[in-house]
Amino acid sequence: MAIDLMGLFGSASIGVYSLATEKMAIVPPQMSKVKAERLEECLKVEVIRTTIGESVLVGALASGNSRGVVLPHYVTEKEVDTIKSAAPDINIAIMETRRTAYGNMVLANDKGAIADRRVKEKDLSSISDALGVEVVLGEIAGLPYVGSLATATNKGVLVHPLLKEEEQRLLNEVLKVRLDVGTVNCGIPYVGMGLIANSRGAAAGFVTTGPELFIIGQALDVAKEI
Repeated sequence: MAIDLMGLFGSASIGVYSLATEKMAIVPPQMSKVKAERLEECLKVEVIRTTIGESVLVGALASGNSRGVVLPHYVTEKEVDTIKSAAPDINIAIMETRRTAYGNMVLANDKGAIADRRVKEKDLSSISDALGVEVVLGEIAGLPYVGSLATATNKGVLVHPLLKEEEQRLLNEVLKVRLDVGTVNCGIPYVGMGLIANSRGAAAGFVTTGPELFIIGQALDVAKEI
């Protein structure tokens, strides 16, 4: 188990560009072979290289867990085939809505999911069917875009420091894991934008500090390799 430090496209916001679950990591095709191998070693999963809707903003546009992936309506057939070829058992929900940033709108692990309060009831059902978990509406720090405000695994959740007490209760109830608050990338509270993880490891933005790494390790039960 480890925490790796890395960037993509010169940015420390690796969660904007990549998605990690217990079974796979989806990254843009432009990620170097060396970084992809590092990510595979860190998370102990296969790395799938693809855009989403011909965009490199994979982590902002897609959300998922080990059972399924939620994608925006303009994902291409080729991109879906790429994911299916690497993970044939995965459920794929293509959301036919005007909203597209499902990575920012859904926070999920294999036990439950929290969705942006603006997601409609019928769309919650599609997300729930794909991920195979209960999905409930919620906020973090009084903000709706829950996927960008936290990173969740089957061991823990790291959340925006201004998390409210009632929000914490909901996260604990739905995701069913321990929870800590913290930041990434030298004080950025939008945790999901700078941290991807599963139960075996994590990758954080390259400017994440030592104290932040300690909190990440405690929250997600992973450790920085020396």
